[in-house]
Amino acid sequence: MIYVVGIVGFFLGFFLGQVLLLKLLKDVSSEELLESSSLRWKYGTLNWLLAVLGSASAVHLYKLWLLSS
Repeated sequence: MIYVVGIVGFFLGFFLGQVLLLKLLKDVSSEELLESSSLRWKYGTLNWLLAVLGSASAVHLYKLWLLSS
């Protein structure tokens, strides 16, 4: 069950990262997004970091609330 919680948290964190990137990159042209590797590394890493953080948070909350009962 903990794997399911981790995977769901990962997807929710990834979705949150995509929403954040939509807000942060709304004024950047599509040409600049395709050509600039520094933007890809900077914002791509941010998105994956939020996905991993979402997964870790979901597992931590699962252990804290559901397994302690």
